[in-house]
Amino acid sequence: MERFELVSVRRLADRVNEYVVYAPEVARHCKAGQFVILRVDEDGERVPFTVCDYSREEGTVCILVQEVGYTTALLARLKKGDRLADFVGPLGNPTDLSSFKRILLVGGGIGSAVIYPQAKQLAAEGRPADIVVGARNESLLIYQDEFRRHARDFYPVTDDGSNGRKGFVTDVVRELLESGKEYDVALAVGPLPMMRAVCDLTREFSLPTVVSMNPVMVDGTGMCGCCRLTVGGEVKYACIDGPEFDGHKVDFDEAMQRLRTYKAQEEEHMCRLRGERR
Repeated sequence: MERFELVSVRRLADRVNEYVVYAPEVARHCKAGQFVILRVDEDGERVPFTVCDYSREEGTVCILVQEVGYTTALLARLKKGDRLADFVGPLGNPTDLSSFKRILLVGGGIGSAVIYPQAKQLAAEGRPADIVVGARNESLLIYQDEFRRHARDFYPVTDDGSNGRKGFVTDVVRELLESGKEYDVALAVGPLPMMRAVCDLTREFSLPTVVSMNPVMVDGTGMCGCCRLTVGGEVKYACIDGPEFDGHKVDFDEAMQRLRTYKAQEEEHMCRLRGERR
């Protein structure tokens, strides 16, 4: 098997694919919370993706990709046996939950994949977490069986009620906290509005909350400055200082505005990919 070969490609939901990549050097050093940077081909852009699983024994790294832009659309065309031009990592600081015993993991949308390695690791250490995972509907709920296998208690949530509780992850988190459940820390990963909502809620209960700011990363090495954040009044870079930060200190308004910076360029890329003129 060649380096960066796709061992498997699996469609998990509409426009959401799982890629298992043969990258033994990366797999050997991977830890939960870190990310990789890949290029689809020699002319491709460098794009970061958070690691959602890995196997040191098999030399593989797993990432989940939602087709939303130019590079992710190119990735969606690949099949098992194809090779990526580059697959570099692991990068970023790993998640450190070693000092906590009672842990709440909250995932939204494709961000749920990012909390999976933490759930797996915590279960292996004898500290299974309570896990709340939300999506718009049942078809977009990913890794349900895996979460159930590793969770202390698993709470699926859908906007339309097609699976689990109808509502949002914050509805379940509030119920858990108001019922007297005690946690030492919460880890929330998902779209920026969802992470902000979780942080606003946990702040009411003085529950320390960690968030992953991978949605704002572009270059992945700190050179472009696109992932610049304000955390506790200080300038931080998601790719080199994070990607995880104290969610109660993150300026989410600034981060959400920054995320929209390249919307026009991304739309132009997609038009070129589809063969449309602008």
